[in-house]
Amino acid sequence: MILELAVLDWIQLHLRCGPLDWLMPFVSGLSSHGEIWILFAAVLLLLRRQRKYGVSAACALTLDLLACNMVLKPLIGRIRPFAFRPDLALLVPPPGDASFPSGHTAAAFAVVFALKVAGSPLWRPALALAVVTAFSRLYLYVHWPTDILGGVLLGAAVGWTGAKIAEALFRKREQT
Repeated sequence: MILELAVLDWIQLHLRCGPLDWLMPFVSGLSSHGEIWILFAAVLLLLRRQRKYGVSAACALTLDLLACNMVLKPLIGRIRPFAFRPDLALLVPPPGDASFPSGHTAAAFAVVFALKVAGSPLWRPALALAVVTAFSRLYLYVHWPTDILGGVLLGAAVGWTGAKIAEALFRKREQT
């Protein structure tokens, strides 16, 4: 935990600045409840030629919601880093749930991996937003680095699984 606090403090000391103080809450807010990723999946579902990717992303996000928010966060109950630094002025309202794993990061990477496994070229721009989202959670001092790593790994697992479920659904549909 001391090493993780050192990483977070380094970010605060060396990277914190006015433009990022505006940008990071904005980027983080895009994913506060998975909104940007849900909207992205919904748009893909509406586009006939992209529907397979939309189903993959929707399955991944559903699995993420169950695994991250309903199982892991309550089970682990990790305290957030800002609780150790009450002197730090937060740029966002303090989240009320547990810290591990990062739900923002897990949802973002769930979509990235679902798209990648399903074969969509859209995984690349999704990855760019996912990386910035994950960094924003460190910048805002609301997650530990290992929360972010846990979110990436969980996102990879549920993204892969979501794509495989979608693949099986489409294969079954083609057979009927």
